[in-house]
Amino acid sequence: WPYCRKRCSYCNFNTYVVRAVDEAAVRACLVREAQTLLRLSQVHSVTSVFFGGGTPSLASPGTVAAVLEAVAGAAHLPAAAEVTLEANPSSASPSRLAGFRTAGVNRLSIGVQSLDDAELRMLGREHTAAEARQAVEAARGLFPGRTSIDLLFGLPGQSRDAWAQQLEAALRLCDDHISLYQLTLERGTALAAQVRGGALPAPPQDLLADMYETARNVLVAAGFRHYEVSNFARKGALSTHNLSYWRADEYIGVGPGAHGRFILRGEGGCSREARVQTLEPVTWMREVQSQGHGTRSRAVLNPLEQLEELLTLGLRTDEGITHERWGHFSPQLSLQDVFGEPGEARALQQDGWLVLDSGGLRCTWAGLAVLDSLLPDLLWQLQR
Repeated sequence: WPYCRKRCSYCNFNTYVVRAVDEAAVRACLVREAQTLLRLSQVHSVTSVFFGGGTPSLASPGTVAAVLEAVAGAAHLPAAAEVTLEANPSSASPSRLAGFRTAGVNRLSIGVQSLDDAELRMLGREHTAAEARQAVEAARGLFPGRTSIDLLFGLPGQSRDAWAQQLEAALRLCDDHISLYQLTLERGTALAAQVRGGALPAPPQDLLADMYETARNVLVAAGFRHYEVSNFARKGALSTHNLSYWRADEYIGVGPGAHGRFILRGEGGCSREARVQTLEPVTWMREVQSQGHGTRSRAVLNPLEQLEELLTLGLRTDEGITHERWGHFSPQLSLQDVFGEPGEARALQQDGWLVLDSGGLRCTWAGLAVLDSLLPDLLWQLQR
C-alpha cells in the first residue's frame, strides 16, 4: 500500500501523498497481481502475509480481506498463518484495528518511532507520544502477544540518556516484539538536508554504537531475545514473515515497488528470480490491468548471487546459517569447505566475531553489532 497522508522528514521509501485514492481500483489490482504471481510461482502453501507501505492502515479492512481471500483462493493459507499489518498511530483507532482483525490480520506492527513529542515533530510524524501509547494499548487488547513496535535511535541531537529513558518508557508500553532502527540520513530527504545545512547536528558514530549496545543490554535484561540485528522478541514472538527473508525463503512481492524472490514454476522455471514491481502506482495499475501484473524488472539469480544473499541475510540472525540451509543452495561446497579453510572467516573466528561449528555459521554477540564491517571479507572469501 504505497500511500501516506504525509511524507516523514527521514523517509525515502516508495510512498505517495495524493489528494484521493481510488481504493476500489487499487484493491482490484492488488488482488489480480497476487493471483497472477501466485499462479506463476505455483506455490502450494503460504506461511505468512505482510501488508507494508506506505501506510497500509489507511487502506480499508475490506481491501485487506479481499487480498487475503485472493491468496487463499490461489494457494493454501493455513488458519495459523501469520498475517501482519503495518499501522501508524494516527490511523489505528480501536474500531479500525478491530476491523483489520475481522478481515484476517493477526499481528500488528506499529510505527511508534519515538515516545518524545519534540523528536516526533522533527521526524515529521503525524502522531504525538500520547497517541502512540493509545494505539499500542488498543492493539495489545486486540492482538495480545502479537503487537510489535518500531523505534528509531541516533536522531540528530539525541543523547544517550534520552535514549535510555525512551527504552524504559518503551518497556513499560510494549508487547513481546520490538524493532529498533538506527536513523539513516538518506539523500534527498528533508532531514538529511537539515543536517547537511547545519540546522541539526549529525550524531557521532561512537554515540550510535553506544546507543545500540545500551538497547541490546536493556532489552535482553528485560527477557527479550536479540534474534536479528534490529529485532527483539520474548515469549517466542518472533516475526515469522521477516524470518523467511533472513532464511532466504521464497517470497512474492505485490503492489507498487514491491520486491520478490521466487521460482517461476508456472513458466517451467527452475531458478530463483529477483523481481521488482513498477514503482509509480498509476503506471503499475495500468500494467496490472493490461497484463495481470506490474513487474518492472526481473533477473535470474545465479548460484553465487543466491549464496551472497543467503550469507548477507542469514548472518543478521542469532541462529545464523545452518548447514542444512546452506546445503540447499550449495550442494557441492559445504560451509566448512568455504569458510573453514585458512582465510578471512577463520581470522574473524579467532578474533571472536564469528562461530563455525556443528550448528552452522553465525555471529557472536559482539559480531552481530558490527556485521556490516564483517561482510566484505566474508563475501570476498565466498567469491574466491
